[in-house]
Amino acid sequence: MPITLDSQDDVAVLRIDHGRANTLDTDSCLQLVLRLEEAEQARAVVLTGTGGIFCAGVDLKRVDDGGAPYVAEFLPLLSDALLAVFGCPRPVVAALNGHAIAGGAVLAAACDHRVLGAGTVGVTELLVGLPFPLAALEILRCAYGTAQLPSLTYTGKTWGGAEALARGLADEQAPPEEVLDRAVAVASRLGELPAEPFAHTKAQIRQPFHERIAEYRHSDDPEVARLWQSDEALAAVKSYVDRVLR
Repeated sequence: MPITLDSQDDVAVLRIDHGRANTLDTDSCLQLVLRLEEAEQARAVVLTGTGGIFCAGVDLKRVDDGGAPYVAEFLPLLSDALLAVFGCPRPVVAALNGHAIAGGAVLAAACDHRVLGAGTVGVTELLVGLPFPLAALEILRCAYGTAQLPSLTYTGKTWGGAEALARGLADEQAPPEEVLDRAVAVASRLGELPAEPFAHTKAQIRQPFHERIAEYRHSDDPEVARLWQSDEALAAVKSYVDRVLR
């Protein structure tokens, strides 16, 4: 299964285990929502990846193979998966075992705390010619602030180690072999807080972003889909896939 669910010290550990790069596609997005629902009784949640990658973002091979019809099916599921993490009432900690790129960086941003073990973090969508779904951009805005969005999104740069910490892309760093245990420890500590007051406080903090998504998603998502489905975008995806991924 693309997302596995285990338990460690009363903390639900969700692990992305999907291909070589733990990418996001229709299957993994649906599974992520399902696994979060199954973990709703846990005190807290840790989200991590498999091997040396946390999540490399959207599976562009699937986009290339499926074209516009696949994009129409996939984009709403992507936003739903990101919002499932962002809206989870329990503490959610990202154990960044490796690269968190593009949609993977957004997935990390949707968490409450990020422990960086290895790899780099960055949002690279525009380098491939793809705009961000509104939900993704608002999640980035919540985590890192509006002022930092241009440097994050326009450049497509990725940062690791001390640079990632300095930019707030990660909250702390741990040795790669200890990143999961450290994330579980943080999640366990947060999970000791009274559940309902924590959930309410988290909802208060994120309310403006949820409201913007709710207000504008119905008008913005079709435009994002149009741009992803355009001949130019699909050609750019194909060029990137043929050049880098095949």
